[in-house]
Amino acid sequence: MRRVLIALGVRVVTVDLGNVAPFVPPHVGIRPAVAPWERAAAFALRRSVFCDEQGIFAEDDRDAADAHAQTIVAVTYLMGMADRVVGTVRLHETAPRRWTGSRLAIVPDCRATYGLGAGLVHRAVATANAAGCDEFLATVQLPNVAFFRRLHWDKIGACAINGHPHALMRADLAAYPPLASATAATLLAVRRAS
Repeated sequence: MRRVLIALGVRVVTVDLGNVAPFVPPHVGIRPAVAPWERAAAFALRRSVFCDEQGIFAEDDRDAADAHAQTIVAVTYLMGMADRVVGTVRLHETAPRRWTGSRLAIVPDCRATYGLGAGLVHRAVATANAAGCDEFLATVQLPNVAFFRRLHWDKIGACAINGHPHALMRADLAAYPPLASATAATLLAVRRAS
């Protein structure tokens, strides 16, 4: 192909892309997973992060909560079309008016994207708040406690998941107004950390 291009008078330039960050589309929608491919991608992302990368679970992180939990996904958009799931979180009611969030995961190439993790947390808590939540709890890995504190969460205890230490944290519901629409996507204009 290179010889054909040179024969046609096209200048061929070699570019080293070794230091170029992966492309992240500028718009991400955070919304409930509705399509089967979104749910499948969310479960695959969770397995990749919590089983393969972190080793918290052996082969699969699914549990009984998945039977009734809501799955929230962060989906990138290219030219107005949903492209791929780059983040997920689940939430479910554990007792009347008490909700729990868990399994917050973001693909590695999007972890330096501002607003993605906070957007997923906000969507989960605001969704529960719209459903009449009085208390929203989460088990948070210790390195992420400061992040959750910045998002108006308080540490209220400690626990372990499969031998891995976690903090039990509670959201300040006043910081998460109920959603006006449970199905509309929250659009983020994303940018990378520098």
